[in-house]
Amino acid sequence: MATMRVAPDMKGFRVVHPLDDVPEEKCSSDGLGQIAMTPTVRLSLKILRGYLILMSLMLVYHVLDLAGALTHLKF
Repeated sequence: MATMRVAPDMKGFRVVHPLDDVPEEKCSSDGLGQIAMTPTVRLSLKILRGYLILMSLMLVYHVLDLAGALTHLKF
């Protein structure tokens, strides 16, 4: 996002491109600790993790099947 600065020799604003702008100070996360989660949030994150693992395994199986590496297996 471009910032606008008041130019000293002008009566208006000067638009500064983000790459040319002065870098802003970043926030530090040191000493924040863990986020408190309710049991519902914890359960939904575990379900999401399981879903992502299952989808990854299905993707690997499909790629191996397309490559012909599973032709000798009978399911």
